[in-house]
Parts: sequence; structure tokens; C-alpha cells
Amino acid sequence: MSANIPKSAKAPTHSGRTIAIFMLAIVAFSALAIFQGATKVKLGLDLRGGTSVTLQPRVAAGGKVTNEAIDQAVSIIRQRVNSLGVAESEVAAQGSGNNRQIVISVPGETGRRVVELVGQTAELRFRQVIAAGSGAATTSGNTTTTAATKTAAAKSVTTLPSGVSADLDKKFGALDCTKAANRQGGATDAPTDIIISCSRDGGTKYILAAAEVLGNDIKKATAALDSTTGSGWYVLLDFNGNGTKKFGALTTRVTKLPSPTNQVAIVLDGLVVSSPQINEAINGGSAQITGNFTQTDSQNLANVLKYGALPLAFDRGEVQQISPTLGSDQLHAGILAGILGLLLVVLYSMFYYKGLGIVSVGSLLVAGTVTFLSFLLLGKWIGFTLTLAGIAGAIVSIGITADSFIVFFERLRDEAREGRSLRTAVETGWARARHTIFVADFVSLIAAALLYFFAVGGVRGFAFTLGLTTLVDLVVVFFFTKPLVTVLARTHFYSSGKPLSGLSAKSLGVVTGKEA
Repeated sequence: MSANIPKSAKAPTHSGRTIAIFMLAIVAFSALAIFQGATKVKLGLDLRGGTSVTLQPRVAAGGKVTNEAIDQAVSIIRQRVNSLGVAESEVAAQGSGNNRQIVISVPGETGRRVVELVGQTAELRFRQVIAAGSGAATTSGNTTTTAATKTAAAKSVTTLPSGVSADLDKKFGALDCTKAANRQGGATDAPTDIIISCSRDGGTKYILAAAEVLGNDIKKATAALDSTTGSGWYVLLDFNGNGTKKFGALTTRVTKLPSPTNQVAIVLDGLVVSSPQINEAINGGSAQITGNFTQTDSQNLANVLKYGALPLAFDRGEVQQISPTLGSDQLHAGILAGILGLLLVVLYSMFYYKGLGIVSVGSLLVAGTVTFLSFLLLGKWIGFTLTLAGIAGAIVSIGITADSFIVFFERLRDEAREGRSLRTAVETGWARARHTIFVADFVSLIAAALLYFFAVGGVRGFAFTLGLTTLVDLVVVFFFTKPLVTVLARTHFYSSGKPLSGLSAKSLGVVTGKEA
């Protein structure tokens, strides 16, 4: 006898099992979120507050900013930011041609540190010191070297002229490194130039020979603590083969020279980080950068050098500090909008579909729960952060979810109007509705994917959330909404067409014989 039972009669048992498994999965994911400490949604810059900075490429007269150079800079800056554990930050290029900019958005308190770090071009150069003096401006050269030591230094480096010009000496004396405006760096000098440079703190200024070892000669950079004293941080550099040879030749030559020409200045972005005195040749392929670094300073410098030099020099443009209070207000406004939208959908469902509205309300609650769990877990796993644009995407998803069960309910009612029993109407109506639901959600997924890959800024947050919630809708409508309707169709309240069930003859618009 069991072989003759219609499939629709077995459906409730199967549907009940589906709902039970689905609810257990939600409980399991909730436990996983708690176990991993993902109990709070990570908020983006516009909701949490933080720092936003614009970097403008510095272009020489007649020069051009290429898309390749900007894309490479974005990639390097993003690696630097992520190395600090700020994966929720956003680095994106905007504009076109010579007007292209890089916008960096960093939520939370790490913003200032990242802003100081990412704009460095990381043009590291090793230059022999020709002259050194106090950072303050003087009327004459007032250097710590004599004409004899300058001439000796010049003769020891083939790229230098026979002596240091009076014009260069005059500029050296006039330079005031105590002024912050003269310590902007930027690595605008050519490696082959003899330059005048300041130390980073402005206490010393230098005349430096042409660079003999460059940043691309470095293979590895790491921050380390001096194990002998336990108090001094430095950056350890390992050179590649070519760099090892060049650094060995440089240190071999300067060891026999008088001070300060036996010093090698380590210049980063046009400023002298340190200028150690070389007492013996260094041929092992390693060197140290010292300079009274804190742990943060040394780690920042190592990260900058580790991920390579930016292909362009940048001027820091607009820097915005976004208040957490403003973000909190935006968050509350977004949540309020979502609640109002959800309430309107619930009221409409209960008014129009009556008893069937229970299904729509339940589906929305389940979809909201799954979406919230997704935000928690994705924040833990991939650093997902919820922005105001993301909230907008979540609010739009309420309409997508409502549209799915409306399509199903209307198909079900069409089948019931044609005289089919409720159990049969549920199955045949679902068979026709699911194709429409799938196509509609697939179109939304395509739109979300296109927005995510071709847009920048907050639009990507909207696209990601829209795509995620659309997938949630598909899961909920297939594994909760439809099985729940199947189970309810077996109950007397719905199958008998009670007035409040939403499936009465009046609700369906069916004209009875008495009314005719």
C-alpha cells in the first residue's frame, strides 16, 4: 500500500526533517561564532570612526602617471597595511590619468600610524657622507670637514667631481633642518646626484655622495631587538648577490677615510635615518639600520622595506578624522531604517496573506539570523567589516526575501483557484515558483558581482552585502520557507480554508455557488 501513496503525502515528513536540520545548522554556526570569539560585528570606517587620507602622485613637468604605476602602488600599500593587522582597511585608486589618487581608509585607532607608514616611497639609498654639520642654518658652510677631507672624499669616489663646489657648500650652510618643511623628503633626487639632506629629527644635515647601494639590492628586512642590551631596536637588512658586492666595495673603501667621510648615510625617502661610521669592511651581505628606534618604528621601517619601493612619490592630500560619534549616529539611523522596512513588510504580509504571513515573518527572522551570523563569522575569517553602504545592501535584501515568498504564495493561490487541493497546490505552485525565484536572485547576484569587481569605495561594501544576503535568501526559501508551507498545508486550519488562513475562498477570489 505504501507504494501507492502520492509523493505529496510523504512531503511533510521530509519537510519537517529539512527544517530541523536547517535549524540545527543555525545553532551549530552560532556555537562556532561564540567559540571563535566572533560575538560582535566589525564596523567599517564610516560607522566606527577612523582616518581617511588621500595620496596625490608627485609628477614632474611633462611627466605622466600610468595606470600600471598606480596599481603597483595600491598593491604595495595594501600589503603594508595588512602587515599591521588592519585587514579591514581599504586602499583604492580613484580618478584617471594624471588626476588619479590613492585613497586609504583605516578604521579605529590605528589610523594615524598607518597614514604615517603607507605614504613612504621606500626609496632606500646608501650614500657616503662628504660633510656633516648642525641642522640649523649658518651663514657659511660651517661643516665638520675641512677642504682636505672633502677633496679626499671626492677622489675616493669616481662619480664625484674633484671637489665640492662653493655653490653646494653655500646651499648646505643655508639649509635649516630644524624646520619641518625642510624635512619632507620624498626621494625626488636621482641616485647619481650629490645631494644635501637632513636627518629625520632635524638635528644634523649632510652633503652626500651619489648612491652606491639602492633599495632594490635588498632581499629581506626584519625588525630586531639588541640582545646584548635588550633596549635598542634596529632593522636588519639582507642584501641580494649584487647588493652584497656593492655594499662590500663601499664599506671597504670608506674605512680608511677620516671622519665624517668614513660614514655611510642610510637615506630613506630623501632623509637620513642613520649614518654609522664604518670601521671595517662588511662583505657578509647583511647590515643594520639603527637610529634610536622604538619597536613600532623598527617594525614600520622593516615593513616598508620588505614590501618594496613605491613606483611614485606622493604628496599627502586631504586627511579626514571621522568621529566615532558620527559613525554611531549613522549606524543607529541605518538600523532604524532597516527595522521600519522590516515592520512594513511584516504588516503588509499579515494584512494581505493573513495566516500565510506567519511563514513570511518566520522566513525574514531566519534570514536575518543567518545574515547576522554571516557578518560575525566573515568578520573573523576574512576581516569583513560592515559599512553604511553594507547596511543599505542588507535593507535592500529585505525586499528580495519578501519578493521570493510573494512569488511562491501567488503561485500557490493560483493553483488553489483552479480547484486543486492545498497539498497539491503547494507542490505544483512551488515547481513553477522556484524557477522564477532562482532567476530573480541570480540576476541580483550578477549585479552584485559586477558592482563589486568594477566599483570602488563604499559601493563595493553595498555589492558584497547585497550578494551575501541574496545567497541567504536562496538558502532560506529552499530550506525553510517551502518546507514550512508544506508542513502547514497538512494542518486543518490551512487545508480547510479558514477565513484567517489566507487560503479561504474569499482570500483566493473564488466565487462560490451561493455568491453566484
